[in-house]
Amino acid sequence: MASAAPRVRYLAGFCCPLGGLAAGKPRVLYHEAEVFLSTGSELVYVYDQEGGLLTAAFRFPDQVWHLELLAPRRLLYALCARRGLYCLSLDHPGRSRSTSRDDRDSEDGDQPSPVIPVDPDACILPDAALCAFTVLDSVLVTLVQGPARWKMQLFEQPCPGEDPRPGGQIGEVELSTYAPPAGVPGKPADPHFLPVLCCVSPSGSRVPRDLLGGPGGFTLEDALFGLLFGADATLLQSPVVLCGLPDGQLCCVILKALVTSRSAPGDPNALVKILHHLEEPVIFIGALKTEPQAAEAAENFLPDEDVHSDCLVALGHHGRMLAIKASWDESGKLVPELREYCLPGPVLCAACGGGGRVYHSTPSDLCVVDLSRGSTPLGPEQPEEGPGGLPPMLCPASLNICSVVSLSASPRTHEGGTKLLALSAKGRLMTCSLDLDSEIPGPARMTTESAGRKIKELLSGIGDISERVSFLKKAVDQRNKALTSLNEAMNVSCALLSSGAGPRPISCTTSTTWSRLQTQDMLMATCVLENSSSFSLDQGWTLCIQVLTSSCALDLDSACSAITYTIPVDQLGPGARREVTLPLGPGENGGLDLPVTVSCTLFYSLREVVGGALAPSDSEDPFLDECPSDVLPEQEGVCLPLSRHTVDMLQCLRFPGLAPPHTRAPSPLGPTRDPMATFLETCREPSSQPAGPASLRAEFLPPSVASIKVSAELLRAALKDGHSGVPLCCATLQWLLAENAAVDIVRARALSSIQGVAPDGADVHLIVREVAMTDLCPAGPIQAVEIQVESSSLADICRAHHAVVGRMQTMVTEQAAQGSSAPDLRVQYLRQIHANHETLLREVQTLRDRLCTEDEASSCATAQRLLQVYRQLRHPSLILL
Repeated sequence: MASAAPRVRYLAGFCCPLGGLAAGKPRVLYHEAEVFLSTGSELVYVYDQEGGLLTAAFRFPDQVWHLELLAPRRLLYALCARRGLYCLSLDHPGRSRSTSRDDRDSEDGDQPSPVIPVDPDACILPDAALCAFTVLDSVLVTLVQGPARWKMQLFEQPCPGEDPRPGGQIGEVELSTYAPPAGVPGKPADPHFLPVLCCVSPSGSRVPRDLLGGPGGFTLEDALFGLLFGADATLLQSPVVLCGLPDGQLCCVILKALVTSRSAPGDPNALVKILHHLEEPVIFIGALKTEPQAAEAAENFLPDEDVHSDCLVALGHHGRMLAIKASWDESGKLVPELREYCLPGPVLCAACGGGGRVYHSTPSDLCVVDLSRGSTPLGPEQPEEGPGGLPPMLCPASLNICSVVSLSASPRTHEGGTKLLALSAKGRLMTCSLDLDSEIPGPARMTTESAGRKIKELLSGIGDISERVSFLKKAVDQRNKALTSLNEAMNVSCALLSSGAGPRPISCTTSTTWSRLQTQDMLMATCVLENSSSFSLDQGWTLCIQVLTSSCALDLDSACSAITYTIPVDQLGPGARREVTLPLGPGENGGLDLPVTVSCTLFYSLREVVGGALAPSDSEDPFLDECPSDVLPEQEGVCLPLSRHTVDMLQCLRFPGLAPPHTRAPSPLGPTRDPMATFLETCREPSSQPAGPASLRAEFLPPSVASIKVSAELLRAALKDGHSGVPLCCATLQWLLAENAAVDIVRARALSSIQGVAPDGADVHLIVREVAMTDLCPAGPIQAVEIQVESSSLADICRAHHAVVGRMQTMVTEQAAQGSSAPDLRVQYLRQIHANHETLLREVQTLRDRLCTEDEASSCATAQRLLQVYRQLRHPSLILL
């Protein structure tokens, strides 16, 4: 599109806020070689294009909203926010100094020198409600924001050489109502969009273009002027003020009619005529010449010569453009032709250039549309438009310049092109030179063959893009799903980690029960995962249950290992439960190593969720790049502990004798026996006794006994909440068997002693009774409760005793935290008991060492003595207080 020379040339850079300049307030004016620029701040700059120098900067007391230049008088008018209208003489002596290019291009961003503060006396029209103005040689037109209506006011301009302050008010009229922007009471908010004022004169008017004000003043051909504003304006040869309001109204006021209305009052509404309503804020009003110039006229055309425009345009913020032109109808009558076009928006600024072109800027591009007649027809069958006709549609062409917030265009340069002066959102002032003949080429003719080939290429491209969009949409959906899952995982983690000792939003409870599988009884653990939170456990969550036996926990060098069960958690919403049942034993060797620890943990797999989203498994996707390995998470996942439950002997005991006779279940089966041993046992005589090791031990050896004594006062304090009115011995037994399935029967029968069966089939007898300890306290006997465990199996007695001691430790710890105090004790007696225990422990160590060196005959006596010492150790004379 462009020639070999660069089209865009940067002139200078100006300070701007961090987010860039906002559209609507910045202004760029030019006259000959001088450029007058406002960035919407309190500074107005004067730049010399020929010397490439920033000659001055004026500082106003507040933001500058609008600039206009009255060139013949060398006066610059500036609208200062919430202050009023200021007028500066461009021949001010303070402008003698200049700034070099090196200072202007410095990287520190400081304001150029000199900065001239504007004197308060330069305010010629103080008015905080002033929102827009335009200036003519003899009249000043202002637009004031009233409480509910816009008000247009006319002031008389002084003669050249006099004080620039306007004279008396010579006219006033109210425009349409509006909704004032919300603000602090007593201080109205600044309008988001400012009104647009410009002055229009007929071609027969003797007012030069320079006296019509800034770039907002222009001349219309008589035909269009009369059609728009009526015969009165044409006969009076009166300038007309066009006003574009933020609500979208485009209205006009005839100046001479407004001036004479003060001497001959009439209907004020008759002075205001609404031309159109864009239904969006009006940001630009302009005029341009769409009819082509004759060749000889173009040769004699001067840049400063006035142009009689034949088309009026108004542009809205969202891209709606109105074009009005005089045209002939079918009957040969001259009528106004109005067309609305939709351009890309939002529109930041606009300008009219030569050749019937309108330039408008959006945040992403600077575009140009052509309103001139005589565009290249698409085919010989398309008729040419009638005289003065407007194109039925506009096709914006891109100039590849983005974020222009203020724009000014010269009609035509000496080289025959158009020159644009633009200010970008980054504060850069630049010029853009355009060739009217090469910038927007007309559409060329296309043959049927080339059109078919082009259509095939377009369809193929559409198919490729559609396929790519499908793959990308799939990848985006997958990553959105992963992000949602990660967010849920973060919420669940925070909820669990912040719950502390209180109730957990997601919990896992474990209970045990006996169940018969084929010919063997199995101890089953049931883990119930309950989601009481407001979050959902979906993809990536797994419930891990680890079962650790006592042999694995105590013997770290053993070959056994913990068993871990993994159960995927799928769609566990708020309030839902998931139940998992798994076997605990006996194992293949027929034994059950107690206690067994069941640990429940929630595991969130980062590699499953994040890795699946970043590295999709769909290998047929040619559009998605392979994810680098360092992006994937290093950790496999996140573990969140839920619960830790210990299954001991007291939970595994079974009590066949408690069931009624008609509902009594068969005796629990022991470990799986050899079929041959079972056959030989059935062949023995009925009167003969079984010869198994457990039967022999039960028949010939006395049962092993272990006991522990607890203060009755301590037990009453610990059991007072749930066992009120129950004898202390019965309450203690119920508390010990609280996690056993038979606790309800024990509670119903108020038992203080009970006989059960261990997992290996040996009998275990629990006895709870009250005793008195007379030797500990000098004040008298201490009432205590003795818990005694009897069994013919030494292993079972150890496991049951371990379970009882564990419960007692927990109880004593809880009561100690509540500040319980012990009574006075005989310290010397306690020391003697402690010494006796130390002696027994040393004897145990000696006997165990002797067993390793003695022969079989001598080891029997040693083993007998070792058992006696163990019995003494399991019957301590101490009491838990």
